[in-house]
Amino acid sequence: MATTHFGYESVDEADKARRVRGVFDSVAGKYDLMNDLMSGGLHRLWKRYTVFIANVQEGQRVLDIASGTGDLARAFAKKAGASGLVVQSDINEAMLRHGRERLLDAGIIASPLACDAEALPFADASFDLVSVAFGLRNMTHKDVALREMARVLRPGARLLVLEFSHVARPLRRLYDIYSFQVLPRLGRLITGDEASYRYLVESIRMHPDQNALKELMQENGFGHVDYHNLTGGVVALHVGIKC
Repeated sequence: MATTHFGYESVDEADKARRVRGVFDSVAGKYDLMNDLMSGGLHRLWKRYTVFIANVQEGQRVLDIASGTGDLARAFAKKAGASGLVVQSDINEAMLRHGRERLLDAGIIASPLACDAEALPFADASFDLVSVAFGLRNMTHKDVALREMARVLRPGARLLVLEFSHVARPLRRLYDIYSFQVLPRLGRLITGDEASYRYLVESIRMHPDQNALKELMQENGFGHVDYHNLTGGVVALHVGIKC
């Protein structure tokens, strides 16, 4: 039986996606509030920088994977305009519904689709840009997911991966104290769910570091990959160009 990691726990590969869905089912209603509290609002700046680097143009087709509550999809839709297309995809239907409602409240119509990033239901070369923010680390087979993202991109188009990464060495002790002692307690206080936020902290530590993720992207369909460290490496934005 093949196993993978769920935080620090070893689980059956076939069970990981179900358990990840359970985590986000639990936190969906307070997801945006917790993001603000956990990051001190910095997640908004990280996403704004991602939108700047994406440079979406009128009429382009964009796929936002692990779209969650739709922050990136909303910004992309404004830039793609009525002649463009922005698809919100997520494996978690509760998050997707919440994101769709937020976009509708903002007067934006996107196309939500519940699907697994490891088996995207789109034709080859369907999109001008693919983005995934804070979702890649939760995927069971990151290599498979990256190949799927490359497959649905047109040649020369870009993938943007915004993800928690490995912080600069001088910050690590303080970051570990905050991650393991403060965040789970904050999750318990705000959402009543300490375990889900402990998983999120552990999943960050199990995710490949900046150079390892760069290599993984290069091995799975992206000929040129750069990354941008944000906030001392707490987060990194990887930009890959499809071969």
